[in-house]
Amino acid sequence: TIQQTFLAARGRLASVYGVGSAPVDYFVHLLRIPESVAEGWPLLAPETRALCEAYADGINHYAELHPEESLIGLFPLTGMDIVAAFTQKVPLFFGLEGTIGALFEEDRPDLSAAGMPAVRYGSNVFAVSPNRSENGETMLVSNSHQPWSGPVAWYEAHVTSDDGWDMTGALFPGMPVLALGHNRDLAWSFTVNDPDLIDVYELDIDPNDPNQYQVDGEWLTLEVDEAPIQVRLAGRLRWTVTREVLWSIYGPVVRQDHGTYAIRYAGIGETGLVEQLLEMNKATSFDEWESALARQDGLPSFSVGYADKTGKIAYLYHGLFPDRDPQFDWSGYVPGDTSATLWEGYVPLENLPWVVDPVGGFVQSSNSTPFTAGPEGLDSTAFPEFMGVENQETNRSLRSLELFGADDSISPDDLEAIKWDMTYHEDSLPVQLVDRLMSDERSADLVPAVDLLGSWDRVADPDDPATGLVIMLLSELLEAEVDFNASQMGSALEVSDQVLEEALRSAVARIEERHGRIEVPWSEVNRLVRGDLDIGLGGGPDLLHAVYGDSIDGRFEGIAGDAYVLFVVFHPDGSITSEAIHQFGSAVLDPDSSHYSDQAALFADRELRPVWFEEADIISNLESEYRPGERP
Repeated sequence: TIQQTFLAARGRLASVYGVGSAPVDYFVHLLRIPESVAEGWPLLAPETRALCEAYADGINHYAELHPEESLIGLFPLTGMDIVAAFTQKVPLFFGLEGTIGALFEEDRPDLSAAGMPAVRYGSNVFAVSPNRSENGETMLVSNSHQPWSGPVAWYEAHVTSDDGWDMTGALFPGMPVLALGHNRDLAWSFTVNDPDLIDVYELDIDPNDPNQYQVDGEWLTLEVDEAPIQVRLAGRLRWTVTREVLWSIYGPVVRQDHGTYAIRYAGIGETGLVEQLLEMNKATSFDEWESALARQDGLPSFSVGYADKTGKIAYLYHGLFPDRDPQFDWSGYVPGDTSATLWEGYVPLENLPWVVDPVGGFVQSSNSTPFTAGPEGLDSTAFPEFMGVENQETNRSLRSLELFGADDSISPDDLEAIKWDMTYHEDSLPVQLVDRLMSDERSADLVPAVDLLGSWDRVADPDDPATGLVIMLLSELLEAEVDFNASQMGSALEVSDQVLEEALRSAVARIEERHGRIEVPWSEVNRLVRGDLDIGLGGGPDLLHAVYGDSIDGRFEGIAGDAYVLFVVFHPDGSITSEAIHQFGSAVLDPDSSHYSDQAALFADRELRPVWFEEADIISNLESEYRPGERP
């Protein structure tokens, strides 16, 4: 997986994995990832460059020792490859590839539906301050929902050094720093947000010269180049194709029959993310951490939850929000014939939606509006419309607000119970579906199914007999391409009775074919499969205990959701404890590893295991010790 990450950053995935990966390689050339890295590398601090070079050296050394695992032609890696992997991957989290892909459609696309991020499984982060906790603790729950395998699957690490770096948490394959977790002083975690960070400009093209575009009454010339994309056809047979890549003063350009469009996006050309994360890893106070986050050459999006040993908690709806001219409508196509739309900077960090030390003593983020992140709320009118701050709620946000609101004194056990909660809010989509089916008389063949749905208590615990039918119904509607995006929580559900009944009929057939009945414990339908291991789960889509699965032969086999989960407690006496769980135990793909699935049973039981942070605890629980390059 690490090798795939660096192949993608070099624009060479198709040379190994075939034509299906060619669009990813084109994306790298279109965005000028290599050129951006070449320009940005000298600007990074010597410490950052040394870290990236050392990380690359380690991978090169492993490849030298394990030639049977190594892709020919990839090695040696350099520190610039490490930075390129960050630069290539980050725009995927706010949907840039969706917007660019939509421009390649035959007809002019509706941009309001184009830019959905590639990772849409969601995440949670909660923080509780001493004035809300039972014994004066400060607590944080990191609960990022990611795919369970692939280039953005979490794995766990603890890094310590002699120059002040001592942090445990999670990272993606190919990262030389931790993305989230805690050090001795503070903790933080991210959730994906969905602001407006992409602009598409409609260029005014000279009818006599397709490479000329007009800005402020002056004709400018597009930069025209060709991207060589090597495609593996079969075995060692490869073919190099070339595709046109264009560049304007706004950024990359896509030329189609329905128009010529330039794209400008948050973080365009920036390469400082690894340095920003390193500074956050080593921060020892809120001010240092905030200073690292304030850099405008790294993270382009993500909401952030924070807690530290001093008792401070915070939430930030973060993003590199383009400092746009408010006289223009930025929600659709933007005029590409005026420099007035060519933004250069970003809204300062202090002007973003912040919640710091709320009187109510908690913050929560569950891929929902920032205006309900804290108990006192935020004024939505305080932020300009061009930021595109979302207003939607998720089941997870509604449920967490409900649970926090019912508990004035939160213990670590209480917070753990909130995290593993398996109840759908009364305004959630599954509850709306069931309510619709119960509202009118249904076809005779569906009466047993409707009766079962009527008994559902909205709780997706492992033994519940109705949840399987509810989630299978939701899956059938999604397969039928019913658009739920327009249905906000608590609003009317826009789906016809005919479509709803047919989806329920299909759901019944799928469950009966596999299980012989429709009344089936949820854990028999909702499964974690890892090699020969096949165990039942509770939880489900958009629950605080989140599990998302592929529908396979009347079951759901988990592919995403709760992955690396971390509980951090800063105690009043200055000590810190933490517990964590990984859905498998390790993200490695080697089924012979003793850690291939050694945490799966704990995960299924919603249990945590200790994070050994102190050296004495690590040594007393040590399985093996070795130097880099040696086989453990």
